[in-house]
Amino acid sequence: MKFTRRVFSAVAVSAALMVGACGGNGGGAPSAGQSSFERAGDRGLGRADAPVTMIEYASVACGHCALFHNEVFPTLEEYIEAGQLRFVLREMITGSPQFAIAGFSLAHCVPEDQYFDMVDLLFQQQGAIFQAAQTRGSARNQYLAIARSMGLSEDDFVACLNNEDINQSIVEAHDQAAADGIDGTPRFIFNGEMLESRRAPGDSEYTYFLGGRQLIINGEPVPGLVDAETFSLIIDHLIEQAGGSTEEGGE
Repeated sequence: MKFTRRVFSAVAVSAALMVGACGGNGGGAPSAGQSSFERAGDRGLGRADAPVTMIEYASVACGHCALFHNEVFPTLEEYIEAGQLRFVLREMITGSPQFAIAGFSLAHCVPEDQYFDMVDLLFQQQGAIFQAAQTRGSARNQYLAIARSMGLSEDDFVACLNNEDINQSIVEAHDQAAADGIDGTPRFIFNGEMLESRRAPGDSEYTYFLGGRQLIINGEPVPGLVDAETFSLIIDHLIEQAGGSTEEGGE
């Protein structure tokens, strides 16, 4: 059985796979244990009543997403553990579609409470996967080693990657992201508002906008950087706002 036979066929299911490379709201109501900014089926970490809900659209085959998760996400975990942040991941098929589907398929095949452990491992091993892909058959071996490290047998691994229902659910998640207006990864939403890095009129530097308004913290525009310090600054600001601060974060 070919490793990628159905994984590759899933890529052809939707023309929306062309929406974006690495670099509207829909769905049902949130279920019990989810924040009001989530939809049914979302996977999240942290308290549902956390003052800040952060949604990330990401792909395990996106290099920029891996950089974020390997370098910035450990800081976010401190807020998650403190009950201050609810983190939600929404799957997209950017970067190499077959690798994105293969990776997310494995994340769906481990117990639900290990989903984020698998995603973390896939981001950590992304460079090794890409390097292995240069040698015929080696990417399969790399994914198999990852699957085994998370308790899946080779039979489980093969069945997982050829599970058409899982493949389809990943494609549908990508389609929903496209319908949400997401055109690349990673993309971030805080408490229902999109975080965007762009130039304000007359500015030469990129700064962050939240919900279409330039994000001003401590009287200064927030630089459009993707690093732990900047995201901590944003989260601290939103926590303060949620606690009844009168400080405004707009133009």
